[in-house]
Amino acid sequence: MFKLVLFIAFVAVSNADVAFLRNNQGPQFRILRQEQNVDPSGSYKWAYDTENGIAAQEEGHLQQSRTSQEAGIAAQGSYSYTSPEGIPVAISYIADENGFQPQGNVLPTPPPIPAAILKSLEYIRSSPQPTGQRRFFN
Repeated sequence: MFKLVLFIAFVAVSNADVAFLRNNQGPQFRILRQEQNVDPSGSYKWAYDTENGIAAQEEGHLQQSRTSQEAGIAAQGSYSYTSPEGIPVAISYIADENGFQPQGNVLPTPPPIPAAILKSLEYIRSSPQPTGQRRFFN
C-alpha cells in the first residue's frame, strides 16, 4: 500500500504545472509605445505606454540653481495607472531645486484651516507692528 501511495504522489508531482515557481514575476504586459531622446546638452525626454494602461512621461533639462553656483536637473512629468481597487490614478510633478512636488487625484490633502485660526491670522496681519524694541528681562 505504501508503494502505491508513493507511486501516485510521484506521478502527481511529475505531471503538476510548476511553471509559476520558475516565473514569479506576475503577469507581463506589452509596451505599446516607448520614446527616448537624450541631448548632449543635458536635456532629455522619455515616455511609454503599456498594454495594461500604465503611462508615464518626463522631460528635463540642466538648470542653474538660483541659490548656488551649482547646476542640476529640473524635470517635469506625469504618470497614470489604475489601482487594484479600480481607481484611476493620475500624478503630475515638478522636480527641481525645490524638491519633488507632486499633484494628483489620490494624494492626501491637509484639512481646511479652522475659521478661528483664519480670523486670528487676519488679526495679526492687520494689526500694527510695534516700532520699538521690547525687553522682557533686564
